[in-house]
Amino acid sequence: MPAPTRKAPPPLQVDTVRVVLAGTAAWAVALVVLLLLGDRVDQVWTWTCVAGIGLAVLGLGIMRWQGHLGHGSDAAQSERTSKSDVS
Repeated sequence: MPAPTRKAPPPLQVDTVRVVLAGTAAWAVALVVLLLLGDRVDQVWTWTCVAGIGLAVLGLGIMRWQGHLGHGSDAAQSERTSKSDVS
């Protein structure tokens, strides 16, 4: 088996908080639509949306606890990281 000729690309820098907030907004929109439809849809779908929103809130809480949320901009975060690398 020949060795790979190219190096693996670097990992992408993703703003996970923004991704979680976008997903939470999607669940909230789906919940509103289901509530407007009322009894025409199974309640399982409504509770699925509620669970999605709840898990997103839990995830945001975990991100805050781990320090990924509430520190300001990405530039400030990268500045703190570069300062910690120096010491």
